[in-house]
Formats: sequence, structure tokens, C-alpha cells
Amino acid sequence: MAPLSVFRVALLVSFSVFLTVVLGFGLPALLNAAMRMLGLPETSVTECIVVLYAVFVLYVATPRIPRGLVEVKGKAVFITGCDTGFGNALAKHLHKLGFTVFAGCFLKDKDGEGAKELEEFHSDRMKVVQLDVCSEEQVNKAVEFIKDNLEDSERGLWAVVNNAGVATFGEVEFTSMDTYKQVSEVNLWGTIRVTKAVLPLIRRAKGRVVNLASMYGRMGNAMRSPYCVSKYGVEAFSDCLRYEMKTWGVKVSIIEPGNFIVATGILTRDIVASTANKLWNEAPSDVKEDYGKTHFEQHMALMRSYCNSGQRDVAPVLDDITDAVMSKRPYTRYNPIEPHWWIRAQVMTHLPAAISDLLYF
Repeated sequence: MAPLSVFRVALLVSFSVFLTVVLGFGLPALLNAAMRMLGLPETSVTECIVVLYAVFVLYVATPRIPRGLVEVKGKAVFITGCDTGFGNALAKHLHKLGFTVFAGCFLKDKDGEGAKELEEFHSDRMKVVQLDVCSEEQVNKAVEFIKDNLEDSERGLWAVVNNAGVATFGEVEFTSMDTYKQVSEVNLWGTIRVTKAVLPLIRRAKGRVVNLASMYGRMGNAMRSPYCVSKYGVEAFSDCLRYEMKTWGVKVSIIEPGNFIVATGILTRDIVASTANKLWNEAPSDVKEDYGKTHFEQHMALMRSYCNSGQRDVAPVLDDITDAVMSKRPYTRYNPIEPHWWIRAQVMTHLPAAISDLLYF
């Protein structure tokens, strides 16, 4: 094991021991102080442990508390990025639940497989529309199509799910400005462009805006700056929109998926290879000289190792989006994420950066 890895393991173990000691001694003292304030008998260590475990079970292990469901009949949902992945699966899922689905597909006009698959439903409630979220013209045409095909345009559009997105990787000095712009053009400006176009219809329905961000919209990571920048922007836009839409009765929710590389196929060995070639070929000569080919290849090998990682089933994401669309009281943020990534996100967003940097970088 490399010395750095040994150091990280030792640091994580030390932090766990420290946390255990703090909880072991601090929790009883805290509960006893609260009991004295309430004029109740002091508690024992055993009771403190039981309380701590009960809180853990309530927060983590219990199913989502039912908060009532809206009536599906007559409601329509507009989903972007339905060619593959989450969007394609969500279009089928919401259609099955009884929604009218307007499925925006980037490759509809080029006979894309995902678009054809949805069109083969031959259902009045599954309407596939050509959509490049980077094109003002295509977004406006899609909105006009939605208006013309709503059962009752006065009732508006119940929900928009901004799912369309792209991902890439690369260290900052190997990543071109064009790449930064292209990723944000889809992930951030595409989300804003579509939302602004349909917002009058959403307000009319007092409906929902559901934006797909990412765990990388809350924490950064090496090699992922273009993606992180775009998803941080989605988080900020969604928060600002939520404040503004409160008086209109519109709910705005953010979905923050973890690692679903295997389930969505968003990263494959072929994609890593082509991206690696592009990064190396377009990098300035002094950058290539300073970093060296060995350093670069090590990082590309790391990216290849991620190709078979992550959750294999998109169901957790679909369940959270469905809750955001259907619940009478949807959450602000949903976290379909593996436990170790959830813990990492909490550490990186709640503890001093000095601690999270030592643990993870």
C-alpha cells in the first residue's frame, strides 16, 4: 500500500475513533443537560445510545413518509434528454403511471433508437419531440408543440424535468475553454433555457420544476471541473427559482444522483479513449512537457477503472423524480446516492475544508 494511502486510512480511522469518543461522552452530557432544563431525571449512557440509534433509524432506515399524491389524470410532463439513460426510462415510467409525456429527444430527426423506441408506444399520451436544449429555435418549437397538444392549455403544463446533460473529464490545464463552454451550454444554459420557455405554462398549473443536478453539484472533484461547474450552476439556479416561485405555488426540486455510470452507460472505455486522445492532442506543448505522459496515462487509467462502477439500476433516481413530480409536498433536494458517497458529501459540505482535503485528496 502506498504511503499516502496508509496515511488516509490512518486519518479515517482516527477520525472515526474521535467521533466515537465525542458521541460516547458528549451525547450523554448533552442529553443530561437537556433533561435538567426540562426538570426530568438524568439519562444513562445506555439510554443515550438508544436515542442515537433511534435517530439514525428514523433518518436513514425508515421509508419515505407519505405526503399525499396529486391526481395524475389530465396532467402532462415535459422531459428533456429522453434518448437514453434516466430520461428514456423516466418517460416510460411516467407514461405507465398515467401522465401525458412530452419526451424531448436530441436524435428524433435522425431516427435515434431512443426516440423510435418511445414512438413505438403508439400512445396518445406519449409524444416525442425533437429537442436540442442548446437551440433556442428547437426549444421554442417544442413549447409550441406542447401548447398545441395539451388537453387543456388553460390548465398549463404540470411539470418539466430538465434531465438533458453531458459529462466529461480532464484536468484543468488539459481542458479547453470550448469544452467548458460546451458542457455548460447543455447542463446549465440548456436547463435555464428550457425552464424559462415553459415557466408560464408551469405557473398556470401551479406545477413542478425538477432539475437534474448531481452529487458533483455540491462538491468538487479532481478531473471533473467542467461538469462540476455546470452542476453547481444548476443548483444555484434552482435555489433562486424556488424562492421566486413560492408565491406562485410552483415547487422546484433538485435531484442529486450519485454514481450511475454502469446503469446509464455515460462513461465507457471507448469514451475514455477518445476523450484522452482529444485532451492530449489539444493540450499546449508546455503543459504536456510539465505533466508528462506517465502522469497523464495514470489519470486516464483511473478514469477507465470507473467505467464499471456505480449503481446498476436507475430505479432510485426514477423513484425520487416521481416523488418530486407527484407528491403534494415534494422535497427541495433528493439524494439517490450510495452510502459512502453520501458520507463523503456530508464531510465535504459540512466540515472544514482542511479536514475533507486531508481525507479525500
